[in-house]
Amino acid sequence: MAQPVTPHRRPYSSTDEPPHVAQAHRLLPALLSGVAGMVDVIGFLSLGLFTAHVTGNLVVIAALLVRGGPPNIAQVLAVPVFMAAVATVWSIAKASNRRGPALAKLLLAVHFLLLICVLIFSLVHDPAVDPHGLMATIAAMMAVSAMACQFSLLRLAVPGAPSTAVMTGNLTSGVLSLLDTLSRSEPLIDGAKERLRETVELVVPFCLGCVVGAAAVSWLGAWAWSLPVALAGIAVALT
Repeated sequence: MAQPVTPHRRPYSSTDEPPHVAQAHRLLPALLSGVAGMVDVIGFLSLGLFTAHVTGNLVVIAALLVRGGPPNIAQVLAVPVFMAAVATVWSIAKASNRRGPALAKLLLAVHFLLLICVLIFSLVHDPAVDPHGLMATIAAMMAVSAMACQFSLLRLAVPGAPSTAVMTGNLTSGVLSLLDTLSRSEPLIDGAKERLRETVELVVPFCLGCVVGAAAVSWLGAWAWSLPVALAGIAVALT
């Protein structure tokens, strides 16, 4: 017997959740995309590495090694620190014995605190003065840890949530969904319109975060970190 077709809906929301929780889960990826855009561009401009994009650091390291130039030590450390931070978040989640919204709130609080640490450390030590120095490396590792926490909390607490920092896959999905939406033939992707909307809700906040973060570095200096901190605080308050 044929199985009933389940209508396409976001995998990270649930009709069984209270309305305010479901709404928070719908807003969370967009908010965190804005955070990722800000953190990545602020880290790149002031600390000299991609704090939310490990792939970019691997590419830069490989290019510098082949060309004979020494890579920034922070770029080398970013990969193992990211992995260690992911493992730490997993340990926190295991020890907390929480699931779903309760776990999301806990890990968002950790994410928020890590970004506060980056802000305070940057205000005290001004690591942007020497992007290759020890202070910049420490600040960068805290920012990398915050982004590792962001990646992990979505995987652990909001199953099915899309990536909020790696836009390549989101853009691919968006273009394909747009073509399917505009085509008059049978679509190749189920729920193309919904997927297109999801992509817009992720890519637009990320791009805005990048623009605002870049402007903030020029105008606010180390205080630029206060902007992702504010968005992360809003994410905590919504869950």
